[in-house]
Amino acid sequence: MKDIRIGILGFGTVGAGVVEGIQKNGALMAERTGIAPVVAKIADLDITTDRGLTVEAGVLTTDAMSVITDENIDVIVELVGGTTIARTFTLEALKQGKPVITANKALLADHGEEIYKVARENNTGIYYEAAVGGGIPILRSQRAGLIGNQIESIYGILNGTCNYILTRMEREGLPFDEILADAQALGYAETPPDLDIDGIDTAHKAVVLASMAYGAPVPMDACPTKGIRGLEASEIANADELGYQIKLLAIIKDNDGEVELSVEPTLVPKGHMIASVADSFNAVFVKGDIVDDTMYYGRGAGRLPTGSAVIGDIMEAASDKLSGKGVPVSVTMMLQKETLTYCSAENIEKRCYIRLCLEDKPGSMAKVMNIFGAHNISIASVVQKEVHASGAAPVVILTQEAKESEFVAAIAEIEALDVSCCAPIRMRLEDFE
Repeated sequence: MKDIRIGILGFGTVGAGVVEGIQKNGALMAERTGIAPVVAKIADLDITTDRGLTVEAGVLTTDAMSVITDENIDVIVELVGGTTIARTFTLEALKQGKPVITANKALLADHGEEIYKVARENNTGIYYEAAVGGGIPILRSQRAGLIGNQIESIYGILNGTCNYILTRMEREGLPFDEILADAQALGYAETPPDLDIDGIDTAHKAVVLASMAYGAPVPMDACPTKGIRGLEASEIANADELGYQIKLLAIIKDNDGEVELSVEPTLVPKGHMIASVADSFNAVFVKGDIVDDTMYYGRGAGRLPTGSAVIGDIMEAASDKLSGKGVPVSVTMMLQKETLTYCSAENIEKRCYIRLCLEDKPGSMAKVMNIFGAHNISIASVVQKEVHASGAAPVVILTQEAKESEFVAAIAEIEALDVSCCAPIRMRLEDFE
């Protein structure tokens, strides 16, 4: 039996979950692996608040750098958050040859290339399972179970806050702002909630997934991002009537060697597995060229689910260190290529849901259809809703595939029509075919 001495930076929600998990099942881990995890040091600016845990005297400190430089510490767990001091701590630990475990998706999204290269230069590893999907082992599945596959596509529900809001809007027909307030009261959403509802948190995770899938660090500006802020309950109801649900999806595809990447509200068929993912749960739907379709589902955040993913990385890092493995697959898969080629957003072909509000008079729809035709957009279905007292008629349109640039141009022309009563609403529609 060998001990692995762990230094934890950050004793917040996830840090406490890691310590709780090790205290609960450390003996079980030792039996299974022959490696006993020992929490040797915990650094945090606040070492007086009760976390509901008891740690031995001398374990807690406010000096994170003293933990990193301690020769008796074998692995470092970075749970500080943010992209400034966390970057400093991570790079310093790697330069000392110590493996680092992190749950920090923003850090990897913004500074991943630098971090992976420093790890490789110092013959050590960065481990980051908890950065994407919380307790779902999606990254480990990519670098182990799916290692023999070219990844054709990934669709991810990666933000529990947004999925919770969308689920309740669908079930209860309540407005977005009311459910967001409930989500904040329950602790699902931060204050302010921008990172969640504007899709940024999902985009951080999407670029990490895409980086591993295609072998090079993906910059955030390669991921066009739109969240669910201000989504109207009427769009949820319209989608439902048409046989769809709205999900905030990370969409990652290999289009003939070019990477397509986006985060956006998307209509998905009710019969698809990913449509059944409700409340604060996450799911990732992956298609490989050999394995075909696979799906991974579970808690995407929280003290213990995320702590579980961190613990898995701790044990993997410990095994790699004790065996002298050096640079792990979690680093080499991120640095297979110098650069990637990305699909131009304007050239991406997609289907769309479009909701217009037109004056209820002869010729209104003809003007709209002429514009769609001029921009090579074919229509799959048209549903006119009941005319409002104002005389405006809501019209819901589902299209066939067309280029994003054509949609943008067509919508701009339609909005400028004298028969258009309000700004059109457009969302992507995915059939998973």
